[in-house]
Amino acid sequence: MALHVKPQDTIFNHQILLGGLILTVLDLGFLFLTSFGDPGIIPRNSKPPESPDDDNDVCKSASFDWLSGKPGSLRLPRIKEVKLATGETVQVKFCETCLLYRTPRASHCSICNNCVQKFDHHCPWVGQCIGERNYPFFICFISSTTTLCIYVFACSWVNILRQDCGFWASVSRDAISVILILYCFIVVWFVGGLTVFHFYLISTNQTTYESFRYRYDRKTNPFNKGILNNFRQVFFPRIPPSLVNFRAWAPEEDEGLSVNGSKHNSDVETGVPKLLQKIDFDGFESNSPSISKNHNFKDKPQFDRA
Repeated sequence: MALHVKPQDTIFNHQILLGGLILTVLDLGFLFLTSFGDPGIIPRNSKPPESPDDDNDVCKSASFDWLSGKPGSLRLPRIKEVKLATGETVQVKFCETCLLYRTPRASHCSICNNCVQKFDHHCPWVGQCIGERNYPFFICFISSTTTLCIYVFACSWVNILRQDCGFWASVSRDAISVILILYCFIVVWFVGGLTVFHFYLISTNQTTYESFRYRYDRKTNPFNKGILNNFRQVFFPRIPPSLVNFRAWAPEEDEGLSVNGSKHNSDVETGVPKLLQKIDFDGFESNSPSISKNHNFKDKPQFDRA
């Protein structure tokens, strides 16, 4: 479009070009904040939590002996109920990978292999999970992308129709505008539909994960605060600080640490398990007379001379 800007133009002047540049910079900026920001990763535990002593926690699992696979080793309920600040009671699940009880609305991403607060979905286009901390930037990203597509689509049409020659002659002369019209027309259906869908989710205070799982079809959504408050919560949020210190040194992991916190009995230096080290191999020769009679391991082999 910059190629067609001329000093005598009244419609397609530098202000129109500046508007497109501003939308492009905003789009790339929101993409950067969405992709390279912490979505709300919950730090995982190195050891499972202590088993509850009381029986007040509501357990929905058929068996408690599920984490380590050994009976009596660790007793933790799969699901327990917690109360929100509003007084509502919700269920939280135990994550076997992160060894923790997830916060309400959190879920474990199988691609990133992390539990994420208010998990929405994993977006392959931005290469990042969409969670509590980067969801506002994601909404601004897809909204600005939709606006940019509509802006370029409209300006390309005006650029063709404003020419003095006929319509088909203008189309044949301005191939760049035709390509932009076709490209924006195709893209706006995808990104525009995604924007409309997320605006619906915001109005009902749902996540994509909850919507696809039909979480609130048969029960009331305890997080719904009304349309205005739901939009205010997304577009004017108080983004919580990150729970992960990405500049901290990673602790050394114990290779012998199992799921239930015990260590495997193995000798790393010799490579021989301790169970085999306790066996007296010298006693096999004295306790096996048949072997000692037929085979003399201490004697050297004799060879006949020619």
